[in-house]
Amino acid sequence: MSRVTARERRRRRGFTLIEVLVALAVVAAALAAIGGVVAANARATRTVEARVALEQTARAVLAGLPPRRDLAAGGLDGELAGHRWRTEVRPLASDGVPAGSPWEAKDVIVTVRGPSGATLVLETVRLTRRPTE
Repeated sequence: MSRVTARERRRRRGFTLIEVLVALAVVAAALAAIGGVVAANARATRTVEARVALEQTARAVLAGLPPRRDLAAGGLDGELAGHRWRTEVRPLASDGVPAGSPWEAKDVIVTVRGPSGATLVLETVRLTRRPTE
C-alpha cells in the first residue's frame, strides 16, 4: 500500500505539460482581447483629440471676427495651428426681425479642415446694426 501512495504523491506533485499549455493558451487569449481594447481606445482618443482641436480652432476664428458694427457680408480664409479655415458672412433670411428694427441678422459659417482632412462646420447668427439711411 505504501508503494501506491508514494506513486500517487509523485503524480500529484507538479503540473503536467498539458496543464501548462492550457494555462498559456488562456493567458494568450486574455492578452489578445486586452490588446484589442487598448487599440480601439487609442483610436477613439485620437479621434476625440482631432475633433477638439477642430472645435478650438473654430472658436478662435469666431473670437477673431470683427466687432458686430464692422461685420460685413463676405468671406475670409486662413490657417491657424495647422488647420485651414474659412468664414462666410451673409444676411440671414428671417421673418423674426421686424421691418423697423435697428438690427439685422447675419449668418456666420466657419468651416475648419484639419491636417487629416477631417472637417467641422460651425454655424451661428450674429445681430448687427442696420446701416442708417
